This record gives sequence, C-alpha cells and structure tokens, in this order.
Amino acid sequence: MPLSADRVPLATWPTPLEPAPRLSAALGLHPDDLWVKRDDLAGPAGGGNKIRKLERSGAEALAAGADVLLTSGAPQSNHARLSAAAAARLGLAATLVLEGTAPDGERGNLLLDRLLGADVVWAGEVDAAGLAAAVEEEAERLRGEGRRPHVVPFGGSSPTAALAYVDAAVEIEQQRPGTEHLVVALGSGGTTAGLVAGLGAERVLAVHTGAVADAEATVRGLLEGMGVEAGTLRLRLDQVGAGYAHLTEPVVAALRLAARTEGLGLDPTYTGRALAGLVAAVADGDVRRGERVVFLHSGGLPGLFGHPDAARLAG
Repeated sequence: MPLSADRVPLATWPTPLEPAPRLSAALGLHPDDLWVKRDDLAGPAGGGNKIRKLERSGAEALAAGADVLLTSGAPQSNHARLSAAAAARLGLAATLVLEGTAPDGERGNLLLDRLLGADVVWAGEVDAAGLAAAVEEEAERLRGEGRRPHVVPFGGSSPTAALAYVDAAVEIEQQRPGTEHLVVALGSGGTTAGLVAGLGAERVLAVHTGAVADAEATVRGLLEGMGVEAGTLRLRLDQVGAGYAHLTEPVVAALRLAARTEGLGLDPTYTGRALAGLVAAVADGDVRRGERVVFLHSGGLPGLFGHPDAARLAG
C-alpha cells in the first residue's frame, strides 16, 4: 500500500528506533532482541502516535475550510491533547468533548489542553453513543455561531488516518528489517489497523486497553474501510483488568520495569498495558528468545500525572 500524501507536517520523520538491552534481558529475551520505536518523541506537546493521524485529519480540516478542530475522548485523552496542539500549529481553534465531569483540579493532559487554548466541554457519564451525540450537539452549536467545525473521530481513528501507521510500518521495516513481533497498545484501533495493513496481521501483537467495547470488530472495521483483508489478528485481551481507567498490578510492574531498566517512561493506560502484554507473551511462549521484537512507544506520559492511582507507582 502506498504512503498517503494528503497530510500536513506536524513532526519530523522517521522517529528513532532504539535498543533496550536491559529491558530485553529482564523479560527473558536476548539483549539485542527488543528495540523501542519512539513515537512518543513525535511532534508537539508531549508527542505520541496521534500526531501521525492528525497530519491526515489536519489536512482534511484545512481542505474543508474548517476553523475549529472538534474531537472527543476520556478526561486524560492523549488524542484530545494532541488535537489541541495540532490545531494551534495549524491556526485553528480546538474544542474537546470529554467524558465525565470537570475535576477539582486540572492535571496531566487536562492541564496541557488548557495551556494549548482548547475549549473543554464535559459530556457527563456517557457511553460511546452518548459521547458521539454530545460531539454532534457541540458541532451544531458551533455552526449556529457561524463557525466551521471539523469533527475528528474518537481517538483520531478512521480508515484515512490509519494510513499514517502504514507509513510507520515502512519506517520500521527499513530500520529493523524482518521484525517478527511489533507490540502495540490497542485503543481506538487506528494504529493497530495501519500496522496490520503495512506489516501483516501475523507480525502485529496488539494489546487491548479497554478503550473500545469490541477490539477485534473495531480493527476489522477500519481495515475493511482501508480495503485490506485482515487475516487472523493477534490480540491480547488479558490486560484490561477492571477496565480502561483502572491501574492493574501487571501494569504497575511493567511501568517500574521500563523505568528502572531503561529510564523509559510509560503511561498506565496504553503503553503500560502494552508492555504488560509483552511480558505475558514471553511467559506463555508467544514471543521467544532470539526473535526480533519492536515495542511501539505510542506516548501518553502526560496522562501519568493525571491518573488517580499514580502514587502507587513510586512504591
């Protein structure tokens, strides 16, 4: 599949691919087996995988003559934070419709949302359909004021935006040819879909975070929209625990391990779960010593500082 040309530049590519020998050995792999793709270093305001997608969404917004980027997410949404940053880069306003109610204090991604100038609208305790309805209500309100909003999907994931991770797959193949396992957190599905389209389903190990109700159906729907036959997806569903917003003990252990072996900061919701999934995959033999593994660091560190259980990590 060719690279997508319809994008606006928001970062410098390719992102680095770095060895992680101490972490690799701690997992029970050879020191040279595990490398980390540093998409957390991409772009403005803390970086992360959403920047690749927002280069496409931003291009669509500008082509449509929009003056507001409008999107949605959880209270500590990385996508919302980076949508606000992308809007600032492109000279657009940003409106973020977030689940729940306003907290007593703004920390983590919420603090950055405000610093970036975004308007935050609280949708209350809603499900996915309710959040989508709140976005449409806000879009109608903005249109009534004469504004021109461009709605970016939840998590920034659409078949068009997922092409960004076809580009990333090309980078990875050039940086470390023959990678057998690409480990990634599965949130709204676009990153996983793009990597599957670019590398093949057998090489992508996606760890479900609980961000969507049906991870497999979400990824397959995006791949269908891209015109890609999915094949058998490699999904780990064992790291969700009590739910998307809850910190689990395997994730606590994974966060400490990454920090104390490589000085690598992960987040409790996405990359922490992805590494916990890799730990489990090595333990059950799905990933073995001597095989080439790339761990996608998709960003999210600002969310650590807004997580209600963050204090547990220091123990």
